[in-house]
Amino acid sequence: MRQLGDLEAEIMDRLWRWERPTTVREVVDDINRTRSVAYTTVMTVAEILYRKGWLRRQKAGRAWAYEPIRGREDYTAGLMQDALGRSEDRQAALLRFVEHMSQEDFAALDAALRTVGREGAAECYGTSGDRS
Repeated sequence: MRQLGDLEAEIMDRLWRWERPTTVREVVDDINRTRSVAYTTVMTVAEILYRKGWLRRQKAGRAWAYEPIRGREDYTAGLMQDALGRSEDRQAALLRFVEHMSQEDFAALDAALRTVGREGAAECYGTSGDRS
């Protein structure tokens, strides 16, 4: 999975937060609160995201209203899988990743592993969140 460009990420961030079909005009107006961006630029990038399969669209009057097809979590998981796939030693990469996790992230990983039924992997670190 390719990382989103800066403007792609800005657009997707708004659509993920707003959780509703949104027109390009709404996105442009919101971005223009902090920096200037042209309507046509956002329209072009939204069209690119649509063609890439990140957005669906429906007519809203004369404009298109866009909404995400995939969630922020799907995007993040894809980036993580990509990064892991680039390592020649996946186990070492995972170990380094886990060693640098906060206790909150470690607990979330432990819960996720239990959810998908991989208790054996979670038990390597114990159930208390200790990484010993």
